[in-house]
Amino acid sequence: MRLGFSLPSLSKFSPIFSHYNPVQPISSSSPTSLKPQTPLFLRPPTHSTTLSHLQKWQNWAKTLASSVTSTDNGPDTTLLLRELNWLIEDALENPKSILPQLGNEDMVVTLRAELKDLYVLWKQRIEERRPFQYVVGCEHWRDLVLSVEEGVLIPRPETELVVDLVSDVVEGNEELRDGLWADLGTGSGALAIGIGRVLGTCGRVVATDLSPVAVEVASYNVQRYNLQDKIEIKLGSWFEPLKNFEGELAGLVSNPPYIPSEHISGLQAEVAKHEPRLALDGGANGMDDLLHLCCGTASLLKPGGFFAFETNGEKQCKFLVDYMKNELKGGFCDVDIVLDFAGKERFVTGFRSKTNYQ
Repeated sequence: MRLGFSLPSLSKFSPIFSHYNPVQPISSSSPTSLKPQTPLFLRPPTHSTTLSHLQKWQNWAKTLASSVTSTDNGPDTTLLLRELNWLIEDALENPKSILPQLGNEDMVVTLRAELKDLYVLWKQRIEERRPFQYVVGCEHWRDLVLSVEEGVLIPRPETELVVDLVSDVVEGNEELRDGLWADLGTGSGALAIGIGRVLGTCGRVVATDLSPVAVEVASYNVQRYNLQDKIEIKLGSWFEPLKNFEGELAGLVSNPPYIPSEHISGLQAEVAKHEPRLALDGGANGMDDLLHLCCGTASLLKPGGFFAFETNGEKQCKFLVDYMKNELKGGFCDVDIVLDFAGKERFVTGFRSKTNYQ
């Protein structure tokens, strides 16, 4: 969880993640020439400015945030000021060192980015509505801090529940816990990493994504959490990289594109203008990829294997359940709808039938 502060009241600040060091991304099974950007809080503190110049920037940034008026459910001033605190937190090497020096305007402050770059970043946040996660290069998700950047979907809080669902189903089930799991459309690698951490010592995860940027970012995140021996990231569309695992998967999860095409332009500017449409657009009714996943999952899961799909809500959930029960008869059992944190029908879960698929 992020900790907010402003320069005049640094006593509440507690530094986080200072033990991490920048690392090079691992090679995926389909290497690309891309290199993920290092999140701001992991960059070396090689820049400096005076306390007075930093306070001048902060005052400018506060004024810019206070001038915001949003008409499309965008961030309000309160949220933007909180984000400004987080940006300062990530940019400063050691905020605690400022405490004894408040009032000493000539004190040199060490930063992880040049002050002029902080001006640019905050203008992007306010004027271009660039997502804050892209500004600082990371997102806090569960107990993880994941690298994200343009071209990679920002993981949402509700998706955290998929990891809990997997944790519940593998508890006491050695076959599922020690088996091979798949995360399709992995994006930042959030689900793959979360599941990899709950599987224990024997289970493994293979994660796929069609985006070369996502593959590299997910690989970077996997290595930061030292899970490269447990999680393999593959470049490719949905099931294509998994064609050699038919009938072998213990579990499969996915947070696929599920927004109807005509709704994309009406989304919050941070989403519609900046996040990858490839990870959002689910076709005319938002169901294209979900239906594709249902059909492929029936052949990839071993008997008794578990699946969990995230959807856009009640209508899609009920459509999927009906489709699985009536169009894929005999393929799945115990198909259920699970609510998200807000009580909205969000996930469809179930198991591969142990009888032959008709």
